[in-house]
Amino acid sequence: MRLLLDSFWRAAFYCLYPRVIGLSLLPLAIMVVFSGALGYWFWDDAVARVHDWLEASSLLAVVWRWFEGVGMPNLKSVVAPLLVIFSVTPLLVMGALLVVSVFMTPSLTRLVAERRFRQLERKQGGNVWQSLGWSLLSMLLALGAMLLTLPMWLVPPLAMVLPALIWGWMTYRVMAFDVLAEFASREERLAVMDQHRLSLLAIGVMTGLLGAAPSLVWASGALFAAAFVILIPIAIWIYMLVFAFSSLWFAHFALAALDERRERSMDDVIDVPATTVPHSPHATDRLASPHEPFEDHHAHD
Repeated sequence: MRLLLDSFWRAAFYCLYPRVIGLSLLPLAIMVVFSGALGYWFWDDAVARVHDWLEASSLLAVVWRWFEGVGMPNLKSVVAPLLVIFSVTPLLVMGALLVVSVFMTPSLTRLVAERRFRQLERKQGGNVWQSLGWSLLSMLLALGAMLLTLPMWLVPPLAMVLPALIWGWMTYRVMAFDVLAEFASREERLAVMDQHRLSLLAIGVMTGLLGAAPSLVWASGALFAAAFVILIPIAIWIYMLVFAFSSLWFAHFALAALDERRERSMDDVIDVPATTVPHSPHATDRLASPHEPFEDHHAHD
């Protein structure tokens, strides 16, 4: 718990550094282009398809008639863009996490190492391709979990808890690997992730809850659907800051855990008592009486 809280406050303080704020803008630019391309090519068609589905749904026909009776006949035109936004948001979050892991996490990890752990040896237990493969595998597993639990998102409490758990689990896998890849050997990385599994998962879940904040803003009113083009870049930047904080939190925690592990290993080596070699009693007697004449036992034969 001490290490968890200490790394939390250090990560929060590091988020105020101009270098950290500047790094958050680079992935933002990439994600803005990506989301803009999605909106340009697929927005109108996606909204039209969702609107047609809402129109054709016999289960929702009663709901639409009730809203028309209370003076809201065009509610489907508002609900359709919202559904598209909520469907696209997880994909943008996944892409944002991948971009952060490639661009931001190594830079922020080096920042933490330069300021706190200059003596920490870099054992290069992972490379860029391994990191990319690990991130893609984690993303696919998270997407599979999201698809399997999608019907549960209709339940209000689970709609908040499940995304945070899934994103938190993915964040834990991606960030912990990327932070330790440069500094720990493969054996050390596996040992640290196994020893501190619950703490690392807790960091991932808590940052996952922070990452769900923009979705709450969007869900607060239908007005935000009209500001889709403006909200998406702002939301992505918020996600970038959350992930930057997440990277810093993982970096402070994981590098401190690695440093403590190596110090314990060194202490164990130092504390091992020297092995005492037993002496022969005859050799001991001879060393104790160096001036005694050598007795020739053959003379008595």
